[in-house]
Order: sequence, then C-alpha cells, then structure tokens
Amino acid sequence: MNKLGLGATLVVAATLACASPAMAQATKKKMQRVSPQATVTCTIDGSEIKLVYGRPFTVKPGTTEVRKIWGGLVPFGKVWRTGANEATLLTTKDPIEIGGTTLPAGSYNLFTVPEEDGSAKLVINKKLRRWGIPYEEAAEKANELARIDLKKETLDKAVDQFTMAIEPASSGGVLKMAWEKTQYSVPFSVKK
Repeated sequence: MNKLGLGATLVVAATLACASPAMAQATKKKMQRVSPQATVTCTIDGSEIKLVYGRPFTVKPGTTEVRKIWGGLVPFGKVWRTGANEATLLTTKDPIEIGGTTLPAGSYNLFTVPEEDGSAKLVINKKLRRWGIPYEEAAEKANELARIDLKKETLDKAVDQFTMAIEPASSGGVLKMAWEKTQYSVPFSVKK
C-alpha cells in the first residue's frame, strides 16, 4: 500500500473511532425515555398477566403546554405505540383469549389504532424488544397476531397521565387504557 493510501486509511479509521462513541451517544440520547415507565401485574383466574409501558403526560415535558391527545399527539388512523418510549409489553403465564384470538403464553407488543369516529383497534404483535415507533404496517403484517376492536367510554374526569390497567371481571379480566377523557377496554379470559 502506498503512503497516501495508508494515510487515508488511518484518517478514516481515526474518524470512525472518534465518531462511533458520538454516534452511539446520539442514538442513546434519541432513545432516552422521556416518560416514566410503569409495570402493572394482576392475577386473573390463577394466571399472572403483566404490562410494561410508558406513561406520557398531557402536558408536554419541560413546558406548560397542554397537548391535544386523541387526534393530536396520537393521530387518528395511524398505529400508536400505546404509551411512550418502547412498545408496550404484555406478558401472560397462560394462554388467554382476547377478542376472539387465543394468545399462547408468552410476551407480545401492544399497539393501538384510534379512529376519528371513536372506534379503535388493539394491535397484538409478536415482535419484541424495540422502540415503539415508527410502525411500518406493510412490514409488520407478518408479525401481527390480531387487530381487536376496543370499547370506548367517555370519562367524567380527565386523566392527565396515560394509564393502563388489568382488572378482574366476573369472567376473566379486562385490559383498560385511559388518557384525557377517553377510556378504551377489551375483555379477555384465561385458557387452562
């Protein structure tokens, strides 16, 4: 190798060595959690079901700006990560039936598609360990297990911080999510 080739190679190598930590730091900063994480665990019919999700606020972080949530921060007709930061994680110790779909025991990412008419679908996806956005629907179809209709209710009091819950019901349980004055829910049952 001639001197110019070796010198150019060393310059490129030195640049990459210096840039790599900076790029890694930029990527880490980009992926930092802005919203707090929460874990919800509930035992339904003897089976543990757990949610891990980000809890964004109605007020924009670091400001006093109140954001419009549904149809604003969470656009209508698009897949939303159902919270903030990483995609929401649902883990079940036993199979569950939700919206006519049986989910084997295991972990899944949850997404939501709210519509302007008030309807919404829960998207259950088997691809795990990823940031919540972007969601490329065409590429994700093979990973989706189901799109399930959610029931919408209007709340009397506004919920400032996105909140999810798993609650026992007369038969099985109910998965709930609430923000602003909207609550979406879907019942499920444990399969033994």
